[in-house]
Amino acid sequence: MIKILMSALLLFGCSSKESKKTVDSSNDSKVKLIFETDMGNDIDDALALDMIYKYVEADKVDLLGVMSNKNSPFSAEFIDVMATWYGHADIPIGIVKNGADSEGDAVNYAQKVCELEEDGQPLFKRTLTNHESLPAAPLLYRELLSQQPDSSVVIVSVGFSTNIAQLLDTQADKHSPLNGKDLVAKKVKMLSVMAGSFGENPLTEYNVAKYIDAARKVFEEWPTKIVASPFELGITILYPGSSITEDFNWGVKHPMVEAYKAYLPMPYDRPTWDLTSLMYAVENDDSFNESAPGKITVDDEGYTHFDEDSKGKHIFLSVTDQQAEEIKAYFVDLIKRRPIKYKSE
Repeated sequence: MIKILMSALLLFGCSSKESKKTVDSSNDSKVKLIFETDMGNDIDDALALDMIYKYVEADKVDLLGVMSNKNSPFSAEFIDVMATWYGHADIPIGIVKNGADSEGDAVNYAQKVCELEEDGQPLFKRTLTNHESLPAAPLLYRELLSQQPDSSVVIVSVGFSTNIAQLLDTQADKHSPLNGKDLVAKKVKMLSVMAGSFGENPLTEYNVAKYIDAARKVFEEWPTKIVASPFELGITILYPGSSITEDFNWGVKHPMVEAYKAYLPMPYDRPTWDLTSLMYAVENDDSFNESAPGKITVDDEGYTHFDEDSKGKHIFLSVTDQQAEEIKAYFVDLIKRRPIKYKSE
């Protein structure tokens, strides 16, 4: 069972509620973030990336890089489109090598947006010209991590575990004398993943089931804290399609909005699986409930299992109904904000 088959989600309703949370631009302690995404598979990746740029503009996040773990040149191209549109084209992009084949799993909205034209020209500008020649993500990870203070980087992984599993197997290079596992242990503070299912009726969650070996390797060998936002959390918080149709009438075409419209017939509401992993990593407050510490394992069929262990480095998140409503309102409030670049247009 995977995200893209959850057509029943379109029947869910979404109520609005004033958010109790705000983005505080007075906080000088930015989260050093690397975003790992299977951009093009489900629209929540695009929503999460848009949310990241809102955090960047609020001085809450220092975005070090974006890594694509989807085997499609349009994944990195869409990431480039978003970076260019927001005016942050200097942020490096890494791509997957020998990744899982996910083409055909869903409408590739990234491709559709990249192919949009106006008057015979691409609708959205790019900064890069050859997205397939971008560096392999594990090598870019090594470069970026080596430049950061110890225990300072937060990685948010909301797709397949391919890149971060490969990172663990990297060897010393010009950027660091440490192997991948030791480099992660030295530089990474936390890994926040959208992965797994731990409810009363667990399922084989898509990000894990698509590449079981990579997910198993990460949960077994990753040396720092891992926080999992499971399937049953994101499915309880639906981003309202009404926000897409009503909140972005700025007179400027928005690549995330066009992606949302291309993914499924409008109007529809969509679970916020990836947004929850991102929000926890940046806010790290009491918006979510944390499990006791323990150990997450992955079996041969792709099911995830959690065993409590006071010495364990893994936890998973959950929310109450009230928390879910407040988080949804927060997502809408943040994502609908007009970017600085376009406030004067």
